[in-house]
Amino acid sequence: MTEPLIKNVSDTAFWIAHHRAVETERADALFRDPLAARLAGEHGENIATAMPARRMIAWSVAIRTRIIDEFIQSAVASGIDTILNLGAGLDTRPYRMTLPASMRWIEADYPHIVEYKESLLAQEHPRCRLERVKIDLAHGPARREFFAGVNARSNRILVLTEGVVPYLDIEQAATLADDLRALDHVRHWLVDYFSRKAMKYRHRKGMDRTMQNAPFKFTPEDWFGFFRQHGWQAKEVRYLVDEGERLGRPIALPWPIRAAARIGMLFMPKAKRQEMRRFAGYVLLEPR
Repeated sequence: MTEPLIKNVSDTAFWIAHHRAVETERADALFRDPLAARLAGEHGENIATAMPARRMIAWSVAIRTRIIDEFIQSAVASGIDTILNLGAGLDTRPYRMTLPASMRWIEADYPHIVEYKESLLAQEHPRCRLERVKIDLAHGPARREFFAGVNARSNRILVLTEGVVPYLDIEQAATLADDLRALDHVRHWLVDYFSRKAMKYRHRKGMDRTMQNAPFKFTPEDWFGFFRQHGWQAKEVRYLVDEGERLGRPIALPWPIRAAARIGMLFMPKAKRQEMRRFAGYVLLEPR
């Protein structure tokens, strides 16, 4: 029996890094990540090749990366002094973004991911004060101790969980939300949003089967209501479809399907059209 390419959630970091590398090679790239190909390696390319809906995934990674970059730029301009990147994976923003030298960027992830990343980037120089922490964030006591230390040494924190919350079950997400809400220096939390329709689309495309070792688990009935219950409210939401159009990179569908969808939208009730356009995005949360 062939071993699955995705054995755990950490493997998804290689997959996403590959798509950042592919985007970087485009003449009209929405960002440049010169380190992504090195980090992704063959493993990332192999995962991407095996995945269903490859065009859609490549498009969504490009748009989501640009959305998060812009959120971070705005946060830095507003006075955020610490970025706490939980489940940082193979992210390279401290190396590729224009950041104040005094900015503290803290990456937290499993030891094997941190060690892999450090070995490949040993000769690279981040543009801010970069710290890496080896930790299993699922371990509650260790996580809370880590959070408390970061909180004590920071004034204004932005928490980034790119590609993290969807892999948590409801209880795990609730505990994380509560732990972060208890930190008085956290000003914002940036989180992936997937509608229930997006989850159904993933299932139809066979993503659940391909990613059986790293399934999406976070499926609350009311996404925004869930976070309100745990002390968070949405300050700003950016949806992939809207942002793709703003950036001149519309959703990656074959043109006959795209044309049919546009015609269908004309006869669709406004509420339904809005729901279709808001299938996924990124939400900047703030404490209630």
